[in-house]
Amino acid sequence: MIKQELLDVLACPKCKKAVRASKDEKFIICDPCGLLYEIKEDIPVMLVDEAKQVENTSGY
Repeated sequence: MIKQELLDVLACPKCKKAVRASKDEKFIICDPCGLLYEIKEDIPVMLVDEAKQVENTSGY
């Protein structure tokens, strides 16, 4: 489970905006960029090159 304190300090490395956890907590989501950053072994992988681009983040 991703702690709110961690989400409060994380920002998207591409646009520097706030991020949120997906409903299933498998991704960190940047809504403005439409990027999903995978969470591996409870560690968010906040690398733009490894992020998944999606058109609509509302389903996550």
